Parts: sequence; structure tokens; C-alpha cells
Amino acid sequence: MADLIEDFLDMMTAEVGAAQNTIEAYRRDLQQFTTEYGSRKMSELNDEDIARYLQLLSRKSYSPKTIARKLSALKDFFKFLYTEKLINDNPTANIIAPKQEKPLPKFLTEEEVRRLLETAAAGEKLADKRMAVMLELMYACGLRVSELVGLPENCINFDKRQILVRGKGNKERLLPIAKAACDAVLEYLTFRDSFIRGGRKSIWLFPSKTAKGGHMTRGAFSIDLKALAVKAGISPEKVFPHVLRHSFATHLLNRDADLRSVQKLLGHEDIGTTEIYTHILSDKLAATVKAKHPLARVK
Repeated sequence: MADLIEDFLDMMTAEVGAAQNTIEAYRRDLQQFTTEYGSRKMSELNDEDIARYLQLLSRKSYSPKTIARKLSALKDFFKFLYTEKLINDNPTANIIAPKQEKPLPKFLTEEEVRRLLETAAAGEKLADKRMAVMLELMYACGLRVSELVGLPENCINFDKRQILVRGKGNKERLLPIAKAACDAVLEYLTFRDSFIRGGRKSIWLFPSKTAKGGHMTRGAFSIDLKALAVKAGISPEKVFPHVLRHSFATHLLNRDADLRSVQKLLGHEDIGTTEIYTHILSDKLAATVKAKHPLARVK
């Protein structure tokens, strides 16, 4: 079994190009499966064995999300064995992953976002001023952190107040940008060069003197954001880069923006992805029905 697992992982690395973290996760999940069934031949296992293993994981209080991940590793492994003709049947082919509840997106209140922005702007260091600009852009445009740190210097058309963003799949989208955010960036550009190693040039809007990529990294931004949350009197546990994107979408919908517009602003191909934000509309819709619907007033 150990040799088969290593052959499978070699294939995942060489042919699929799986990341090292993925390879290590697969190795742990398959080794755990080996503990239960390693003494049996792979050709002897059937779908009932796989189902019993998933039930075992459930009894051990693994979450549906974790069980689904472990099943994914098994499915890829047995598909490999079947493709290589090492087994005659794939016992995982008809196994369905446990249903997972979609977690609701966490978001900050408008007051909390305001406190973060004001606390950063009030800082005396240039790094604080830069953080204020990055927050302004991220919240004003609903950017992913990878999109934010990877912005080129020439991404903004200040006359039209538009910003060109390169998102997932290398797809571009043109977004409107608020005047306040434009003004913040213009002021930042007066001291941007202080973040570039002496005498050099950089194509990035938020360059870094130390990062290999030449611009601020997601990790560095995340660390700075947590520190800022503490200064602003907000629990750092609830403040992470993506929460600003969630807050952007939630606050727009809460102010009656339509879902299609928010979908385009976020760069979601499928509106189903955007629909996770409609949780904030339930109470508001209930209040609207109670106040406006004629039958709601009938005693």
C-alpha cells in the first residue's frame, strides 16, 4: 500500500502539478485509510468498505467538510489505481460526499470599517498611511487581497475614476472607484517611492523592498491588518483580508444594490457564488413585508 501511495503522489506532482501542501494532505489522508485497510489488497475493497470507513470518520466526530476532503483523496487514489489497471473496479466511483452546509460570510459593520480606516490614517508612519490607502481601495472596490497587492502602478484612470483589476483566471474587470479612494491613492503616490529599494523602479502600486515578487505580500498585509485591528479596538480574530470584501458586498446589498451588480463588481462568474451574501437580506425583507404587504395588516 505504501508503494502505491507514493506512486500516486508522484503522478499527482509530475502530471497534475499538485501543490506541495496538497500532496502532504493526500499523504496523511491515505495513510489514515491504510491504518484501517492496509492489511487488505486494494482489489478486494468494495463500495461498502469505503462507506464503512466514512461512517467510522463520522463516529470519530470529523466534520462533513473534513470527511469530504478525505473522500476526495480516496477517489483520486482509486481512480489512479483503476486507470493503471491495478484494480478491476473503482470502489469510490458511486460514493457521494456528505452534504456540507455553506458557512455564512463574516463581515464587519460599517462602523468597524470606519474605525479601521481612521485608525490607519491617524498613524504617524508612512506604512500606516499606506495601509489606510490599501484598506480604502479594498473596501471601495471589493478586491481580493491577491488582486490588491498585485495592482500595477498604472491601474487607475483618475479622470474616469476607474480601476482595472486582474482577478482569478487572469480575467480583467473594470471597476468604478470612489473619489475618496482616488484622492487617497493620489496622496499616497507622493511618498510611494519610499517603499522601493534606493534608486530602483517598480511597476507595482504597492512595492516592497524585501518581497521576492517586488510587491507587498498577502501574508504581510494580513499581519499588518491584524495589528491595525488591535489598535482600532476590534478583535483581531474577526479581522482578516477577505472580511473586507465580504463587508463590501454585504453593505452594498444592505443599501439596496441589486445582486447582479454586486456579482459583476466582485468578479463572480456564477451568481450562485454571490448569493451567499443574501443572508443579510432576510431580516430586512421580513420587515418590508410586514410594513408594506396589505395582508400583513389584516387582523
